Amino acid sequence: MERFGDVDALDDNVESFLSNDGGDGGNLYGTVKQSPAEQQKESSKGFTFAEFGSMRARNSKVTCCHFSSDGKWLASAGDDMKISVWSMDTLKTENSPAEHKAVITDVRFRPNSLQLATASIDKSVRLWDTTNPTRCVQEYSGHSSAIMSLDFHPKKTELFCFCDGENEIRYWNINSSTCSRVTKGGNTQVRFQPRLGHLLAAASDKGVSIFDVEADTKIYSLQGHPEPVSYICWDANGEALASLSLQMVKIWSLNSGECIQEISSTTSQFHSCVFHPSYSTLLVIGGYSCLELWNMSENKSMTISAHQNVVSSLAHSTVTGMVASASFDNYVKLWK
Repeated sequence: MERFGDVDALDDNVESFLSNDGGDGGNLYGTVKQSPAEQQKESSKGFTFAEFGSMRARNSKVTCCHFSSDGKWLASAGDDMKISVWSMDTLKTENSPAEHKAVITDVRFRPNSLQLATASIDKSVRLWDTTNPTRCVQEYSGHSSAIMSLDFHPKKTELFCFCDGENEIRYWNINSSTCSRVTKGGNTQVRFQPRLGHLLAAASDKGVSIFDVEADTKIYSLQGHPEPVSYICWDANGEALASLSLQMVKIWSLNSGECIQEISSTTSQFHSCVFHPSYSTLLVIGGYSCLELWNMSENKSMTISAHQNVVSSLAHSTVTGMVASASFDNYVKLWK
């Protein structure tokens, strides 16, 4: 179990790591320096980030993970072409059959629902129900290239969009089983703005396009990464977006379309990121075997050992305060 107090290389100023954050952490020094037992007992009074549990996927790289809206379920998928659905109450899993014919690239829960969807290199998207994960509810296929990512609209939950390797974004209506719109601009990841869904962020090559969903227009083209953008995530309010490439993470303001902060990799390459569910100015970055915690308000970071391989995906639950990390080491881990 990793805790800040166990990491030898922590900066001497660790007591101020989150002292100015807007969360309820306050001065963290007392919590950080306590023993594991005391730290667990006092965790409600300050900031902790410790491994809570782990799940092993059978000899399979895990490429993606996502929490349900209520935080009670975590879905993960990867090389074995199956979905693992993990109950946060029992920490037991159920697996879907391997109905995809290639690596699953993305998994997303339908908001306020027990349904979820998967995208795959086999050029298809599948809809599932966690109450019966052994059966695919619907399949959307017939595309000309690999499906790289998908996401559900947070309010119009019958609508989801997905992007493929040819930079095409399609909007799909579950109720009518029809494609309502096709546009260009995403070949790595697509993510709707949380809560409102007014905007869609789509990563492609070295930039991110921000689309006004209703008007079907591009309002921003976020550029400046030296390498292809491989991962994007919104903050909880949908006011800021993080974009990640191998050597850099940029934070963008959606009010201005400007980059307001960035961090460069000094040791490990970057592979994934997610905003901490309880601390708005803390970004969790997945590297090779480690998690880097970047306090943006102080521009300080610390690194903790987490996996034995690339941390391919990160997810959070604002309901439970959990962070999940998925890795090519075949494990999914929970942090809190």
